[in-house]
Amino acid sequence: MAFTASELQTHHSALLRFALFQLSDQQLAEDAVQDTLLAALEKPDSFAGQSSLKTWLMAILKYKILDVQRRRYRDPQFISPQLDAENDRSDFDSLFDSSGHWGSEAPRNWGKPEANLEDRHFWQTYELCATKMPRRTAMVFAMREVMELEISDICNQLDITATNCSVLLYRARMSLRLCLEQTWFESSSVDQ
Repeated sequence: MAFTASELQTHHSALLRFALFQLSDQQLAEDAVQDTLLAALEKPDSFAGQSSLKTWLMAILKYKILDVQRRRYRDPQFISPQLDAENDRSDFDSLFDSSGHWGSEAPRNWGKPEANLEDRHFWQTYELCATKMPRRTAMVFAMREVMELEISDICNQLDITATNCSVLLYRARMSLRLCLEQTWFESSSVDQ
């Protein structure tokens, strides 16, 4: 199926938003998008037309983002004091009592969360919360929940153990839950 360079360019802003959300770096995101568009132009025959052009480009972009994340993870400047900060368990210890059960701050009732998925402002709040996570934690979360990679694939790509991966996923989910409760559900419960 044939397409033109200008047709590809119409998807640039959507691709860039996705890449920027995943990478939190304008230059790296722009490079990943350009690599995606170049790959599409170099192998147009791999687009079979079984999905939309945008869906196909997003699939290519996901792999380009994984390549960037692998390079960043292996970069000594990236693997620095942040790893120790991500391995600190004290930030969630206050949520539980001595027996490991929820303390006084059990998760709140989120009402009908499915309705929030349709709200553009919810996704803006979600992106804000995701950017507050440590970089490696956010990377593992995005690889699992956004890119839908298996834990074994994440472990192989980042050279981490399954236990470490599970801990990072847990911390990401807890961080998002706390942030969303404070920035979205508290404010939206006033409106309901």
